[in-house]
Amino acid sequence: MARQHPLDKVRNIGIMAHIDAGKTTCSERILFYTGRLHRMGEVHDGAATLDWMVQEQERGITITSAATTCEWRDHQINLIDTPGHVDFTVEVERSLRVLDGVIGLFCAVGGVEPQSETVWRQAEKYEVPRICFVNKMDRVGADFFQVVNQIQKLLGANAVPLVIPIGAGGEFRGIIDLIKSVAVYYDETDKGSTFREEALTPEQAEYAAPWRQNLLERVAEIDDSLLEKFFAEQPLEVAEVMAAVRGATHKHLICPVLCGSAFKNKGVQRLLDAVIDYLPSPVDLPPVIGNCLAGNPIERMPKDDGRLAALAFKVVADKHVGKLIYVRVYSGTIQAGSYVLNSTQDRRERVGRLFRMHANRQEQVDCLYSGEIGAVVGLSETVTGDTLCCEDEPIILEAIDFPSPVISVAVHPISRSDSDKLQTALQRLADEDPTFIVSSNPETDDTLISGMGELHLEIILDRLKREYGVGVTSSPPEVAYRETITSAVDIEERLRKQSGGHGQYAHVVFRLEPMEPGQGFEFVNDVKGGNIPKEFIPAIEKGVIQAMAAGVWAGYPVVDVRVILVDGSYHEVDSSEMAFRTCASMGFKKGFMKDNPELLEPVMSLSITTPEEYAGSITGSVCSRRGRILGMSKQGNAEVIKAMCPLANLFGYTSDIRNMTQGRAGFTMQFEHYEAVPFAIAEEIIEKRRKRDKERQQR
Repeated sequence: MARQHPLDKVRNIGIMAHIDAGKTTCSERILFYTGRLHRMGEVHDGAATLDWMVQEQERGITITSAATTCEWRDHQINLIDTPGHVDFTVEVERSLRVLDGVIGLFCAVGGVEPQSETVWRQAEKYEVPRICFVNKMDRVGADFFQVVNQIQKLLGANAVPLVIPIGAGGEFRGIIDLIKSVAVYYDETDKGSTFREEALTPEQAEYAAPWRQNLLERVAEIDDSLLEKFFAEQPLEVAEVMAAVRGATHKHLICPVLCGSAFKNKGVQRLLDAVIDYLPSPVDLPPVIGNCLAGNPIERMPKDDGRLAALAFKVVADKHVGKLIYVRVYSGTIQAGSYVLNSTQDRRERVGRLFRMHANRQEQVDCLYSGEIGAVVGLSETVTGDTLCCEDEPIILEAIDFPSPVISVAVHPISRSDSDKLQTALQRLADEDPTFIVSSNPETDDTLISGMGELHLEIILDRLKREYGVGVTSSPPEVAYRETITSAVDIEERLRKQSGGHGQYAHVVFRLEPMEPGQGFEFVNDVKGGNIPKEFIPAIEKGVIQAMAAGVWAGYPVVDVRVILVDGSYHEVDSSEMAFRTCASMGFKKGFMKDNPELLEPVMSLSITTPEEYAGSITGSVCSRRGRILGMSKQGNAEVIKAMCPLANLFGYTSDIRNMTQGRAGFTMQFEHYEAVPFAIAEEIIEKRRKRDKERQQR
């Protein structure tokens, strides 16, 4: 199949925004006006095309990024609709990595909201050109100019309106195109498909004059030829103004702003025009740069006849076709049935079928050309971030950075049959989502799943049940406590058993001493005169280690203890390695309980980044969790708070800190050391542990 659109008429774009700004509604209108859909679905009815997951339809939110392809003005638009919830920010991250341009959507009432800042920084990280669309102009309280001001101040963008609204809220009727100096009205009887351009009334011309002047000044500042005409008060042609806006957008010098109401079917066609007119095609951007296997940088030009270079940016397990690998082709072509090199893993793989995606529906194609986004079946070993290239000239593209998970829960299968399926299902979900991590805790016998937030893990558990038929229960993960002693004690233990034939005899005398935190365990053989034969000494050490591993006081491993073997005795016939190991274990347990045992808990070091106005609330919340503040410092316009806090008090902290700061604060934590648990809390922990162990024994 020949290429349908030249490379300069391809646009790879995404829509990013805070949750509930109207991304999916806007995407639905784009598909309708481009002829991809014949009937628009609404998010609140669970009928939006790009919200295809059951969980998305039930909750009315976007959970996974959805890709589709449509046409406008004889251009091919590859569109990705991304989630707005902070728990699914990975979907935005990997989408921005492969897009050439992006639409930043803002609610005309809410303005620049917390997740708006996050996704904007992600776009800056990948240097993706942006245009803005102020949506929901029909809502009460809509203020287009306030949102433009926020984009400038909070995001640091040179926001330049290309259109301004005619009215707001219930009085929103249309828009004024500042470049063409016309008023645009939309016919509500055919869902906005028909619109008309009219000359400005005197009142509208007066209203638009300062904003048109602002537009011309901004573009003249960055184009010398326009600047000369501007100062000479010569009229600027529409084509040259549009060309200047396009060039400045590609260079991140300005950010064009449009407005409308996707739900009321107003302004979306102008947005589509802006995508074509101002966002770049693959040939407008610098060639992609990667490394050869020797580590030297090389580049690939976006050409169909060039060397293949493609990036796998998403993995989806489809129940009908199997493992789908979403790829962006930067150079060359991928043909069905051909072989490619996965240079990241140094594996040769065969391409099966190729698809263009329309949400969860596939349209099979023979070839994916340079600059296109599609899906590949057959690459069994490929994972997110891998590079696919030709075998004779390998290249490795820059991988995708993913944030670390911040919350964990323990999962337990409901039945034995669920247990057999659980690990397979979890592994498939982990292959799809790099921010979903599966691990096990051998000490507590828990399977831990970690993700970006409570909603993230809630969706995972729901998918386990619906898609994989695995029943699980979840609970907060157990803290890996430790036990130790606080003073020295001398112990003498004797084992003497006789039951016909050889008996069991062992006699040990040793001393228990506490060690400095973090030093672990030390065994010292201080036996003189051969009172205990050398061949039995290792068995004594093993017996002590066995007792330490099982725990004595609360069932948690014992740490930071020195055992000094002082004396003992043996029997020529009845002594054995087993006898000495059992005797040492019994003696250690008795001595440990005589020696003021202490429970230790893991303490984490926290680094919390928050807007300055929330610093007081954050420090208060840390202290209320038995934490202590170590210091504070400035980082741009944010505060960085360093603190220490017990791990047991940090479960659920991700949600709490987001609620306190409107989602604008974040934190990282890592293990620092163990500290003693206050005695009253230790008693509660031990009682819960004993109760849980009893319940497990009964099961």
